[in-house]
Amino acid sequence: MILYIKHIALEGPETLGTFLAQQGFSSKTIEVWRGDPLPEDLSGIQAVVCLGGPMNVYEEEQYPFLKREDSLIRKVLEEDVPFLGICLGSQLLAKANGARVSRAREEEIGFSQVRLTEEGMRDPLLKGVPPDMEVFQWHGDTFDIPAQAAWLARGAVCPHQAFRVGRCAYGVQFHVEITGKNIQEWAEAYLDLSTAAHRLKKDVLLTRYAQRKEKFHQTAEQIYNNFSKIITGHRR
Repeated sequence: MILYIKHIALEGPETLGTFLAQQGFSSKTIEVWRGDPLPEDLSGIQAVVCLGGPMNVYEEEQYPFLKREDSLIRKVLEEDVPFLGICLGSQLLAKANGARVSRAREEEIGFSQVRLTEEGMRDPLLKGVPPDMEVFQWHGDTFDIPAQAAWLARGAVCPHQAFRVGRCAYGVQFHVEITGKNIQEWAEAYLDLSTAAHRLKKDVLLTRYAQRKEKFHQTAEQIYNNFSKIITGHRR
């Protein structure tokens, strides 16, 4: 079973969830934002996917579930359960491994290229993806690469874009799971569409998605296929 951790209603597993379901994986979604409890026992859980959200990892007083997630991620690492953290999920993985998470020098919103490191080109999760791949970004924080982690991808604005801890715990700052529907919903939730500048920004994001979606989803599916193989080939 795949365990999905959601931090806000409108940021779900999207195309990743669809792909893994088509591969025959069952799943359970924990909606921490509405008070769903996190599991204490990881028996029967084949992988944990920790999704994005607008909160910051250091806002534990405002969002108490973040502290509980930190404990869960540490347990996932101890028990060597495959893990994929996306955006906020990657920052939580970095924090659980003692790395600093802080404000980025500027927000990244929209499509950008990330470049695989030499380690990334050899990594099972990123096998077969373009060395310069186009991803979607929506974040204001960034993380340091944890000590002993493998740095897998870098970006121009935020150098630290992906890393691996141990055999099978991954953090990716960017999004590959989204669709045009998600971009529309996020723009309506996170931008001030009463301003002409933000309305234009939303239109640009949707136009760029339409221009890139075929290749974008091909890259996403390659990553999903790789993650599926990591899950099925993993032995605890």
